[in-house]
Amino acid sequence: MAMLDYLLTSMDSVFSTLLSGVAEADRWYWLFEISEDVEFFKQSKRADNVPILLLLGLLSFFTYLSFKQAFRNDRLIGRLENNPGLAAVHHRKWDPYHKSWPKKLHVWPYLLRIEFVGALIVFAFMMAWALLIQAPLEEPSNPAFTPNPSKAPWYFLGLQELLVYFDPWIAGVILPGVIVVGLMAIPYMDVNKKGNGYYTWNQRKFAIFTFLFGFVVLWVGTVFLGTYMRGPGWQLFWPWQAWDAHRVIHEVNLDLNELLTKWGIFNIPNAPKGLPPSDASSVGGQIVDTVIGLLKQPATIFGMVAFHAIFGGMIAGSWILFKKMNPKVHAQMSTVQLVTLHLLNAGMYFVVLKIILRLVFTVKYIWVVPGVLNI
Repeated sequence: MAMLDYLLTSMDSVFSTLLSGVAEADRWYWLFEISEDVEFFKQSKRADNVPILLLLGLLSFFTYLSFKQAFRNDRLIGRLENNPGLAAVHHRKWDPYHKSWPKKLHVWPYLLRIEFVGALIVFAFMMAWALLIQAPLEEPSNPAFTPNPSKAPWYFLGLQELLVYFDPWIAGVILPGVIVVGLMAIPYMDVNKKGNGYYTWNQRKFAIFTFLFGFVVLWVGTVFLGTYMRGPGWQLFWPWQAWDAHRVIHEVNLDLNELLTKWGIFNIPNAPKGLPPSDASSVGGQIVDTVIGLLKQPATIFGMVAFHAIFGGMIAGSWILFKKMNPKVHAQMSTVQLVTLHLLNAGMYFVVLKIILRLVFTVKYIWVVPGVLNI
């Protein structure tokens, strides 16, 4: 037990030295000294942000590994398609191969042995993590003090970041609901029987592209943005900038019609705040008057046309991309499956467009219906 305590104490000292960025004996760890000035390294040293660094590292490694195996499999598939005789006896694995190798293997012991060893490695890693890194617990909550910035857990920061670009009912209700429905719809839309049980790019180009776009860009990207680039007041800071709680930025949020008017492309006045008044006595008459009043607003009409043009263009782009990448699979899908697929894809592309418009051009909304809808 004394030896175990000594080892744990030594490991904790070494790990603390690495995280603190201070070279205690010799200045071997000069790189970590930079972490005292760069906010990115400061945030990376926080215990509750360690999973994000692990996520980025593991994601990069396994993405590289899977694509490497996929390209090797694609080369093998090409050889087998051009040589039916070889395809009849090949074991469907990479070169080199031997005729005596079996085409099938039993789950036990071949698969379960690998899974058991993997489980032991993960268990040992989690034990070391629990022993060496303190739990990210803070002081008891104080109703008189609110942290600045006040952030959700890292795995929810993507949804919190979406509140910058959409109204709360869209970012907190509609978009998460669409994500869940989209994930549930995948098995009913995927009619491609190829690529099951092995890595391949050529046979599942569109599926892999869509997954990487949704997972890496929309989820990992927004989590990274919310963790490392959102400082006090939820202001945007570059990773190398210090988080100044007293920084004042002079930005004016614009609607799309205001931006185009500012650029001199169009001259579209803003719609008035609130719903247009109605003198009708019945509910139906009030609705008709409201709709007519909204349709008389140039900004509302422009926003409606711009939104449908943009979203429709994204649907068309997704349709063309899918048909080009997987023409055979496209021909097998029904109209309902195609429409559902491209609506969901267009939704992903639109979210990224809103992020770009807000961060680059400070555009808040594309389509504004006063008192009813803001997109």
